[in-house]
Amino acid sequence: MWLDLIHATDDATNREWGHFELAETTEAYFKQTMDIFSKNGLPESIYVDRHSIFWTDREQTPEEQFLNKRPATELGRAMNELGVGIIYAHSAQAKGRIERTGGTHQDRLVSELRLANAKTLEEAKDKEKAWRPIPENIDLKHILCWKYKRVVKNDNTISLDGITLQIPPSDVRCSFAKATVEVHKLLDGAITIHYKNNEVAKFKIKMAAYKIDGQMKIDKPMPWYPPKSATSLQLMPTKNNGLQPAPLS
Repeated sequence: MWLDLIHATDDATNREWGHFELAETTEAYFKQTMDIFSKNGLPESIYVDRHSIFWTDREQTPEEQFLNKRPATELGRAMNELGVGIIYAHSAQAKGRIERTGGTHQDRLVSELRLANAKTLEEAKDKEKAWRPIPENIDLKHILCWKYKRVVKNDNTISLDGITLQIPPSDVRCSFAKATVEVHKLLDGAITIHYKNNEVAKFKIKMAAYKIDGQMKIDKPMPWYPPKSATSLQLMPTKNNGLQPAPLS
């Protein structure tokens, strides 16, 4: 089994963090930054390479053009919301210390894991600072996540990942038809829908494990589950995936 070491170093103190993942993904870096930031506060900036997780060459959206903002990845958007600067390295040599440390870990960890007979992800995991406190009004789980804009249909529904989600009655407004809402896909699988800083709906999603090229993946969406108390929420399966709504109990 191949594993990726998601690694970070504090440039001021040489402190290091790292954990294993099945692949180098946005989710892996969300988990890493969630762990580091929640325990240490927010750094002034992070130094990264031009991997597609951190950098994108896509064209500006009309909204970005209007706001004069350069396109950002989901991780870049999250850092911007937290006020954490991003410095891009243009070569492996430019990252200096992190690359040298990464090379050392690559040599030593392989030997150590082999000696420990670690063959799974779980077995591998067992084996003055320029930081700012996290402001009280910051909820990391709603920033270190995926965010999408959706326009609500006339029947008060939106679509995400091929599944239709029903927004329940709310005190915020009588109907959300034609309104633009923001959808947050959280690391714990929860999905929340927000309208003008108000959370108007919340769902849960189960993740299924499946294999691609012999490696286990865990990002395949399964049916959505609304809170048990929210009996007014409805799940509508689509023809594309044939998912069935879970019964409420």
